[in-house]
Amino acid sequence: MYVAPSVLSADFGNLQRDVEEICEAGCDLVHVDVMDGHFVPNLTIGPVVVSSIAKCATKPLDIHLMVQNNTFFVELFAPLKPEYISFHIEEEKHPHRLIQKIRSYGIKPAIVLNPHTPPESVEFLLADLDMVLLMSVNPGFGGQSFIDSVIPKAKRLNALRNKINPNCLIEVDGGVSDKNIHLLKEAGVDIVVAGSYVFKHADKKEAIQSLQI
Repeated sequence: MYVAPSVLSADFGNLQRDVEEICEAGCDLVHVDVMDGHFVPNLTIGPVVVSSIAKCATKPLDIHLMVQNNTFFVELFAPLKPEYISFHIEEEKHPHRLIQKIRSYGIKPAIVLNPHTPPESVEFLLADLDMVLLMSVNPGFGGQSFIDSVIPKAKRLNALRNKINPNCLIEVDGGVSDKNIHLLKEAGVDIVVAGSYVFKHADKKEAIQSLQI
C-alpha cells in the first residue's frame, strides 16, 4: 500500500517543515488538495504555494483538483510536473479530452469519484487512466469520518480495472487510518490519502508505516 499524506492537514505556518518531515518519514507521494470555493465550499492553495511545496518535497506530487473549469487549473499546475493530476468526473463534460491534455504534459491523468458516484461511471475511460481516486468523505474539508460504502465500491472498481486496465491504480481519500486500512487493502486499493491521521500523529513515520501494509 502506498501512502500519500494530504498537506491539507499540515501546519501552513510551518509548511516546509511538515512536507520535509513526511518525505523523510517515508511517504510515497505528497497529496495536494486544490479547492476553488465553487465546486466545494472551501478555498485552499494555488500554484505559488504548490510550487514551494514542490521545491521542498523529495517525493512526487499528487494534485487533486476540486474545482470548476478543470482545464484552466490543469494548465496552471502542469508546469510543476506533478506525478498525477486528478479531476472530478462530476464536474467535467469532456473527460476524455482532459485526460489527453494532462497526458500531453507528461503527467499521469486520474479521475475522482465523489461518494455517491458509481464506479461504472468511468468504465469507458479506464483504458486511458493511470488512477481512479475514490472519495471516502464528501470533499471540501479534512478530518471527516470514513464512509464505509467505499469498500464495496472499491471492490466493484477493482473488478472493472482488472478486466479493462490492470495498470490503473485505485486511490482512496478521506478518513483513512489503521482502523480501516486492512479492509481497503482487501478491496484492491493501491494508494491511500491520509491527512489528519499522519499529521496529528506524534510519530509521522510510525503513522505512515502503519498504513504501508
